[in-house]
Order: sequence, then C-alpha cells, then structure tokens
Amino acid sequence: MVLSVDPVKFPLTGIGRYTYELGKGLQSEALESLKFLRGYRLSDELSQPRDENPMAGTPAWKRFAQRNGLTVAAFRHLSPWLKSRALKGLEDHIFHGPNYYLPPFAGRSVVTIHDLSHYVWAQWHPPERVRYMRAEMELSLKRASVIITDTEYTRQEVAKYFTWPLDRIFAVHLASGPEFAPRSPDELAPALRAMRLEPGGYCLFAGTVEPRKNLSSLLQAYGRLPKATRMRWPLVVAGYRGWNSEDLHQSLQAAQSQGWLRYLGFVPQQTLPLLMAGARLFVYPSHYEGFGLPVLEAMASGVPVVCSNASSLPEVAGSAAAMHDPDDVDGLLKLLEIGLEDEVWRARACAAGLDRARQFSWKKCTRETLAVYRAVSEA
Repeated sequence: MVLSVDPVKFPLTGIGRYTYELGKGLQSEALESLKFLRGYRLSDELSQPRDENPMAGTPAWKRFAQRNGLTVAAFRHLSPWLKSRALKGLEDHIFHGPNYYLPPFAGRSVVTIHDLSHYVWAQWHPPERVRYMRAEMELSLKRASVIITDTEYTRQEVAKYFTWPLDRIFAVHLASGPEFAPRSPDELAPALRAMRLEPGGYCLFAGTVEPRKNLSSLLQAYGRLPKATRMRWPLVVAGYRGWNSEDLHQSLQAAQSQGWLRYLGFVPQQTLPLLMAGARLFVYPSHYEGFGLPVLEAMASGVPVVCSNASSLPEVAGSAAAMHDPDDVDGLLKLLEIGLEDEVWRARACAAGLDRARQFSWKKCTRETLAVYRAVSEA
C-alpha cells in the first residue's frame, strides 16, 4: 500500500487533515509494506503537519519560482512523470491519491474526490486552477480502479456527472479528532485570554476566507442583529486568507472597526480545538461542501451549530444542526437569534450534536478505506 501525503502541509485544512488521519490509521493497522509518497520520495514514516508557514524564510528566488506561471506549468507537467518513476517496481501495491490526483502507475489505484466544485461552481476558483484541476481529474478517472468520496452526496454527484458506475464509487465519511471535545471554562480560559476572548463569549466561523464559504451572507445577517447582541457575543472569524477574498476582508475590517467582529486569521492546530470549544455558537453558511468537517468538529466540541442546507451538510449534520438556505439571509438571521439566545434550543442542540459526532470516527474511516483496498485487490 502506498499513500500520497502531499496534502499534509501548512495550512492543514480539510484534505490535509483527512490525509494525515488516514495515514495514522493505516500505520496503526500495521499493514505490510505500507509506504508514504511525499513529492517524489518514498518513506516508511508519516510526515508530521506543520503549524507554521514553510514559505517564511524561503529565499526570494524560490518564492518567485513558485509563483511564476511558466515555472509552475513546467513543474505540473514534470511532476506526474517524477511520481511515476518513484513508484516503479511497486506495481504489486495499491496506490491511493487522497487529493484528486493520480500519477501514471502500472498497478491498481484509488483516488479520493472530495467534491466537484471545480465543475459545478467553477466561478469560485481561479480560472487557471479550474483548467488544471479538470485536466488532472479526468486523467485520474482514467487511471483509477475505484473512487472514494467523503459523502453519499458526492458519490451520487460523481456518478451522475462522469457517468461512472456506482459500484466503483465508495462513500467513506471523515471524522473529528479526539482533540475536539467539550472543555471546562477553566481549561479554556488561558488560551482564549491570549486571543482576548472569553469562554462562551463569541460566535465562531472557522474555515478558509473565500466566496464559497458564504461569509458575505453571514456578515449581512450578523450585522442586522441588535447591537447589544452583537457586542455581547461578537462574531469571530478564524481562517486562512483564500482566493478572491479582498472584498470579504474589507467587510471584515469594517465590522471589526465597529467592535462586533474579530478576525484571527489562521489559527494553529493546537489552538483551534480550544477556540471551537469556547464558542457559544458555531455558524457555517457555506454554499457547497464535499463534507464540511468544521461542522462535525463543532458538534464534537459540545457547541450548537447553525449551518446551510447545501450539498453534503445535511448528510453530515443530520438533524442536530439548525439549517438555512445559503441565500436566505433573513432565515440565517432568525437562526442566529435562536442559537445565541434560546437556552432550551441550545441545550437540545448541544446534546444532539454530541450524539451525532459520535457516529463518526477516524478509526471507522480507516476501516472502511481498508475495505475499499481489499475490494480493489480482490477484483
């Protein structure tokens, strides 16, 4: 078995977390001949994610090369060949690409397709990324023995869009880690104090700041809450700066200057579970998700959740979250009022969220992925 671990890098967002947790799970199963491919090198050990940007301290010439269109294009053409060469002689192994891509490989291959946003919502990505992703995904589909998706929603979407047989697509749910759990105010206070926050004193959004996450609707709705509510429980936004987010950041700055919003930027992995557990309410109004891992992490933390009813989110949240149409700002506003002020609903949502989160685990994800590998090896 060979698992590509290129996604395990700064910042460790959803796909990186999935890859890392799956790698840990496979290691714990003591598989024979388990190897990890990072770049063009094979290793018997899983690399650890970083909590700091590796670009910091990188020479200027290297940063320029990484941003230069011609250099990037040449790298993208060369990279599959170099990966293929690294895999030579391992044709008796199964290769798993956990992030849409599969290099040329003479053995059997498994690819994880997390969502089809580059096809169905192309306007939410840079045009050059859309072209590259589509080209690489279509090559991956030609090379794959089977496909894994994060949800049944995406499984059906992939089958319909690419006319792939459903019996060669497997839905394997992700999970929240044990670090996402309810915590006492005393346990939370030191870390939150460093961010000038108090346990239970804020509403939280965590995710990449980009148009797909629908932060614009959240800012409109939150801005219409009574001023006393906004000032008592300010909105905290934690997330890496994403593509085409200049207007969003201007809106964030305007709300911050009015005193009812805090933008924290990227929050280190060891701090994020504390920030999550300290929230009074977690809100995730995204237009489209392949899974929506932060929703599950919030539920596992004992925090009530308001999220959109778009794409895979109902499959993940079940009946434990209050849901709204992503374009319905009025509906979101009403749910924010309930989520912040209705103690009966909040208690019920916390309990339901904890029950829902227990239905997902990385151990289960690993076990079901291993079942996919066995199906491939026996085919």
